[in-house]
Amino acid sequence: LCLAAGNGHETVIKLLLDTGKVNLHWEELQTALWLAAQKGYEAIVKMLLDTGKVDANAQDWYERTALHRAAENGHEAVGKLLTQPFTIFPPARIDLGLA
Repeated sequence: LCLAAGNGHETVIKLLLDTGKVNLHWEELQTALWLAAQKGYEAIVKMLLDTGKVDANAQDWYERTALHRAAENGHEAVGKLLTQPFTIFPPARIDLGLA
C-alpha cells in the first residue's frame, strides 16, 4: 500500500484498501497517507481518508505528519483535504519551529 501510494497507483490502492491495513508503516514510519501527501496525490489522499480508518496524525521518525509533508512541498489541495473537520484531531501537535 505504501509503495502504491507513494507512486500514485490509484488502481492498486483501490485493490489494497480491502485489506483494511491502511496504517502500515514504510521505512521511517511513513504511512501510505504520508507518502501520498508528500507527493501531492490528492485522489489517493482522498481515497485513504474516505476509508475512515486512516490515522491522519501518524508521525514519522522525525515527528512529521502527512499535513507537514503536504505543506512543505506546497500541495495546497492535499493540505485542505487533511484539514477538513475531524481529519486532524486536536491532540496532534504541529510544531514547525516558526514561533
